[in-house]
Amino acid sequence: MKVKKILNNNVAIISKGTHESIAYSPGIAFKKKVGQQIEEKEISKLYVLDSKDRLEHLSFLLTHSDKKVIALVNRIVDYGENYLKVKVTDYLYLALLDHISFALKRSQKGQFIASPLVWEVKKFYPQYYEIGIKAINWLNQAYEVDFPEDEAIPISLHFINVQDEQNNVEQKVKDITVLRDLLNIIKYHFNMNFDESSINYLRLVTHSQYFIDRLNCHELSTKTDVNVLYEQIREIYPEAFRVVQKIDNYISKSFGQKISSDEYTYLMIHINRVTSRKDVGNEV
Repeated sequence: MKVKKILNNNVAIISKGTHESIAYSPGIAFKKKVGQQIEEKEISKLYVLDSKDRLEHLSFLLTHSDKKVIALVNRIVDYGENYLKVKVTDYLYLALLDHISFALKRSQKGQFIASPLVWEVKKFYPQYYEIGIKAINWLNQAYEVDFPEDEAIPISLHFINVQDEQNNVEQKVKDITVLRDLLNIIKYHFNMNFDESSINYLRLVTHSQYFIDRLNCHELSTKTDVNVLYEQIREIYPEAFRVVQKIDNYISKSFGQKISSDEYTYLMIHINRVTSRKDVGNEV
């Protein structure tokens, strides 16, 4: 590898063949000159990105961030990789450094994020939530600030998307929101809280997640004849049927899709199970 450009005392652009990467190593500017060879063992962290724009963006952030923030981001990513047992793309360093740098600037003005997704992320992505909380705790300790729990959620979402392209973060947020809306339709119709420890609740959530996948693929309206099972379930569980009608109306208004009789049938079954006496918590 060859040093192509020195950006500051600690950051340089290096090249290996036609590919460029970013090398972070304290004091690299005093140890190397442009055109010199550099060994991997001399580099504290090598960032490999898939586009010139991302390379330039991370180069800018690394040259305008103090060593404390960079070290903290590296620590968070290392912790996340070990905790999740995955290898992330280096885009995550860019995303987290950008987010955390701005979050610290906001904190100086007493400005903190209030996330509407705390419950959803905590409930459905507990491992990622724990990473976000760990990161927030480290930030609070390192900078003597008091980031609230909500600030963990954007960090969690970056890790939720760790194995996908980053633009899928928005889709995951939308999916979580739809799931919350579906559960709320059921909850408020029956004026109840779910027993979230029950197997029937977990089955409903799992079914709903696959339902949302089919929604995203425009597969909810697959035409099927109204079958005997649908008619029987509709007659046996009239309240569950009314709730699915509300869900159908929500899906129609929000996404322009209608729910097939098969989807109706399975939703009614899951809703009836989760709203039976043994699965009902306190009233709302």
